[in-house]
Amino acid sequence: MIRSAIEVVNLRKSFGKQAVLDGISLTVGKGSIYALLGPNGAGKTTLIHILSTLTAPDSGYARIEGCDVVQDRNAVRQAISLTGQFAAVDEVLTGRENIAMMARLSGLSPAEARIRTNELLRRFDLEEAAGKRARTYSGGMRRRLDLAVSLVVDKPVLFLDEPTTGLDTISRRSLWEIILQLKQQGRTIFLTTQYLEEADQLADEIAVLSGGRIAATGTALELKARVGGEVIELRNAQDEVIRAIPTSGDVQDVRRALNEAASACPSDTRVVIRKPSMDDVFVALTTDHPIESKEATLA
Repeated sequence: MIRSAIEVVNLRKSFGKQAVLDGISLTVGKGSIYALLGPNGAGKTTLIHILSTLTAPDSGYARIEGCDVVQDRNAVRQAISLTGQFAAVDEVLTGRENIAMMARLSGLSPAEARIRTNELLRRFDLEEAAGKRARTYSGGMRRRLDLAVSLVVDKPVLFLDEPTTGLDTISRRSLWEIILQLKQQGRTIFLTTQYLEEADQLADEIAVLSGGRIAATGTALELKARVGGEVIELRNAQDEVIRAIPTSGDVQDVRRALNEAASACPSDTRVVIRKPSMDDVFVALTTDHPIESKEATLA
């Protein structure tokens, strides 16, 4: 019995002289959510394209549900669904027509397509907007429709390439709930994201991709533990973070950090001590510089 849904071993891919993936290895357990973090250009989308058979690797191998992505491309495509960074719906068609068209293209009969379309409209809270053209949808509605279209046929593995990019907070959290529901139904979900909180909230395991290699893997708690015990934040009079200093959490190290800060900061600097965040993890693992701000971005 195959225990892993996705297996990647020593995968390499270059474009010209630029090595984008430099020996990637990872394993994703069945029925789990696996998040891949990394700055733009780190190779996240390239890896998704290889795993979904859109691009061939230069060397190494990858298997989806036991099927090789190069040797068994058709079998892999039967096992996966893919939602890219941007909604791929037909804006001229209505929401209902988009889903129904994909259902028919997937081989469902007219009656089966109608039943499946109604199910997905209901599941993704699109019933009221079903008769409206997709171009009139909000960003969150388009992403829900895009996901509904990709799930017309039940498949065990779902790839989500930055699924909530550009969405407002409410729409993003709504999509999180849908992703968690899909996991509860037994699907394996592999997602890339530029939102550190997203990986923190959703993923069973997180991998940080940097310089074409996996810098670290683990649960959110395990990765945060690598940063240190506590983080000291120095805030100015406007309550803006001017520096963040990771510490081991013990008294001596905290005292050292405070003494260091006191000698270099204005007298009105405020000190906040907090637990490490995924922002701290990302900065620590993908740069050679100390943490300078609570807000780490992947842009």
